[in-house]
Amino acid sequence: MQNAFGHTRRLVPSEAGREAWRAEFVALSALALPLVGTQIGQIAMMTTDVLMMGWIGPEALAAGSLAASLHNTLWLFCLGVLVSTAALIAQARGAKDFRGVRRTVRQGLWIALLLAIPSCLVLWQTEPILRLLGQDPEASNLAQRYVRAEIWGFAPSLGFVVLRSFAAAMSRPQAPMVVMLLATVLNFPLNYVFMFGHLGFPAMGLVGAGVSTAIVQTLMFAALLGYLLSERRFRRHRILMRFWRPDWPRFKEILRLGVPIGLAILCEASLFSVAAILIGWIGTAQLAAHAIVLQCASVSFMVPLGIGQACTVRVGLAVGRRDRDGVARSGWAAIALGTVVMVFAALLFLLAPRLLTSAFIDLSLPANFETLKYAVLLFAIAAAFQVFDGAQVAAAHALRGMSDTRGPLIIGVIGYWFIGIGSALLLGFQFGLGVAGVWLGLVIGLAFAAFALIWRFVTHLGRSELPALVR
Repeated sequence: MQNAFGHTRRLVPSEAGREAWRAEFVALSALALPLVGTQIGQIAMMTTDVLMMGWIGPEALAAGSLAASLHNTLWLFCLGVLVSTAALIAQARGAKDFRGVRRTVRQGLWIALLLAIPSCLVLWQTEPILRLLGQDPEASNLAQRYVRAEIWGFAPSLGFVVLRSFAAAMSRPQAPMVVMLLATVLNFPLNYVFMFGHLGFPAMGLVGAGVSTAIVQTLMFAALLGYLLSERRFRRHRILMRFWRPDWPRFKEILRLGVPIGLAILCEASLFSVAAILIGWIGTAQLAAHAIVLQCASVSFMVPLGIGQACTVRVGLAVGRRDRDGVARSGWAAIALGTVVMVFAALLFLLAPRLLTSAFIDLSLPANFETLKYAVLLFAIAAAFQVFDGAQVAAAHALRGMSDTRGPLIIGVIGYWFIGIGSALLLGFQFGLGVAGVWLGLVIGLAFAAFALIWRFVTHLGRSELPALVR
């Protein structure tokens, strides 16, 4: 077919290109859905624990919250280190380096165990740590008793992260999702038995919640490991072959990529912890509204997070194949999907703030009117927050698939701490905007991170060579 200048328009490449993009969106979505399910199962399990702690009483809930703040800080760092295995496994698979797949899984499990040992030693001293931070002695003691029961599942939970990354990188994420959902269902009756004393067991209260958590995490690891060792598509990789043999080059590479990820996750998580402290200076109603809106934002965040995890795998596979166009398609598809999904979440926040708030507090009580007022305001600001959050998490995971983890860490430190917290302090207190100013600061920090991470992804695509593969 000719155009007005007599030149032939090449329709075949255009059609082929559109088909490649359609195929990428389909593949990314198919991989992301089970990963989203896994994330939702994990947050549902945490929510179940919090609800049942509340059944014991406010003292148990307060102690459980203190314990979780310390436990989650260490666990999130370890998680960040270990999720680097997904990119390395995907790159090895894309390059048809099946030995490299086994090496990464094996050393990932080594690192999971080695990270768990010092973490558990720290958590064993929960009471003196919390008392040093000025917490109530009785609550600190109860938190320590809970943690000392729970930490026996710390190492298995990290091992599950490695095995989950392996399954996702092999484009078979359904098994971890099923295991996680079954564990979520099992967690409730185990809590009921050990916390409140049934089936011949004594009522252990908060300690019982720790016991059930340790049991569930251990069963999750055992179930997924058993499946991966027995199912044909995974069994051929022989992930535990010569497990006792060290592989220091791969061990160091996982740490080189993973430590910046762990620090970046801590940096982002600390942004919200500091925001809660700042809002606590303003008032109780504002802090309650902040907690409600942040919980809703955390649930919606599970969707772009699953998309981002799928993106890491898809980009890693393309890097392994040395397929620059594939890297670009996977990265841009994830950024587009993550942003669009969060646009729908933003619309929900704008259109139904009262409905969302009613899930947490009784709106008929006059004492809750002020909390509702601030929640409606924060849901409106959080609408913009959602869109930028979806874009930044997808871009960050695309960079991880390209083995770039230090750049996102630097962007996170600048965006979350200097720009985000700085803007929150300036707008919230210097300009007198209060809780709205603090949340606007969060939006500004996330917006900077989103644009900077996307710019870095574009910069990587413009380089003459893709990242070198680990050998």
